[in-house]
Amino acid sequence: MTIAVEHYLLVGAVLFVAGVVCMAIKRNAIGVLMGVELVLNAANINFVAFARYNLLFVLEGQVMALFTIVLAAAEAAIALAIVLNFYNNHLTVDVDAAEDLKG
Repeated sequence: MTIAVEHYLLVGAVLFVAGVVCMAIKRNAIGVLMGVELVLNAANINFVAFARYNLLFVLEGQVMALFTIVLAAAEAAIALAIVLNFYNNHLTVDVDAAEDLKG
């Protein structure tokens, strides 16, 4: 039994839905960041799956996945710095407490 591209796409779709649900349900900023990471990892699975099963675009899918990993690392570093600064000012990481940041 071989693993087809549909299996990878199904795993990517489940991971994407889990990330979106996590972003919608979680109230603290760390949970929302974990949801964003799940969504980016779902995109990586799709990029690599298409690179594996399409022989013309092997390198492009892997390069896009690597670019997404770098983007996720930069996003996590900046977002965690913002969360720590927000915690120092408000003593909470609750997303609803950020209402006073509106201009």
